[in-house]
This record gives sequence, C-alpha cells and structure tokens, in this order.
Amino acid sequence: MSLGVGDAGFSYGGVPVFAGLSFTVGPGEAVAVVGANGSGKSTLLRCLVGAEALDAGSVLLDGAEVDESSGAVRAAVASLLDDADYFPDVSVVERLRLLAWLHGSSADVPAVLGEVGLTPVADQLPPTLSSGQRHRLGLASCFVRPRSVLVLDEPEQRLDAAGRTWLRSRLLAEKAAGVAVVFASHDHELVEAVACRTVAL
Repeated sequence: MSLGVGDAGFSYGGVPVFAGLSFTVGPGEAVAVVGANGSGKSTLLRCLVGAEALDAGSVLLDGAEVDESSGAVRAAVASLLDDADYFPDVSVVERLRLLAWLHGSSADVPAVLGEVGLTPVADQLPPTLSSGQRHRLGLASCFVRPRSVLVLDEPEQRLDAAGRTWLRSRLLAEKAAGVAVVFASHDHELVEAVACRTVAL
C-alpha cells in the first residue's frame, strides 16, 4: 500500500504550521520527517492517520482519502503517536494478545515482548510502567498486528543504545517486508540508516 500527501497545509489559529507539502511513500520505502521541536512533525503524522484534518490538500491511502473511522484504514495503518494511551486495568501481555486477536494476527506475543524488552513486566498494568516501558509497549502494539503502513512519532525516544540498534534493525525489516514506513525522528543515525527520503519541516 502507498501513502501519499498532496499539497498539504495545516495551521493553528491562523498561523501556518506547514503548507504546500507533498510526498509519497510506497511499499518497502521509508520517509523520515525531520525538523526542530515545534516545527509540526507530530501534527503532520496525526494528519497522515486521520487523527487531525488538514486545512488544505489531501492524504491518500492507495488513492483513497484517509478516514480514521474506516475499517480498511484501521486495518492497514499501525501507528504510535505522541498521545498513546492504554487501558489501565489490562496488563501488558493481555493488551498485546487482545490487539493480535482483534486484528486476526498470528503474531508471537511472547517473542514481541522479548524483542522490546518487556518480558519482565508482562503481567504489570500500564500505570505501573516507566515512561520508557510505556513507549516500548506502544511499539509492541504496532508489531503484534498486521500492517501495510507504519507511522511512528520519534520511535527512538526513551530507548538506550541497544534499543536504538534494535529499532534500526526492526524498521529495516519492516521495509524488507513491504511495509510503507513514515517516522519523525531527531536521531540522525536512524534517519540515515532507514529513510529513503526525508521531509524537512
């Protein structure tokens, strides 16, 4: 599946955040959104998944306008944005099993837990996790479900050096599997290793 942005514009209170923005990411490609804090990276990603509406232009998934309420869009797009939230009374492993089941996924949940370093806290509730562990849970939530498009907001945040090395390998594997990846990042090494193109804001 391809994700395309055409002549996109967005403003807050009449103040432009970005304008005239166009790019496409196809299967097996990755686009990195780069820029200073406050430049609109998170807003752009929210527009890509339909959580925010553009003031101008369009976001198309395989040629159709992105609609967050569409079952097809929700089935195709996995995302981790800056406002991730979790059911407080559902444990880490229960959440991942539930997501996998809802999406008809055969993902190996224990393996994903191990991959993101959450095995020791698998039975804990989200409110008991550190911010870094909650971030890893957000990443795991993307990887236990099928996806054609992966949208990640600063996926490297709160990861140590080993975690960033893992993330780089994981995103390269997503590309190799034919997933279209869009991610915002301040990690120059991650951008250089994974991105086919960059979009600067």
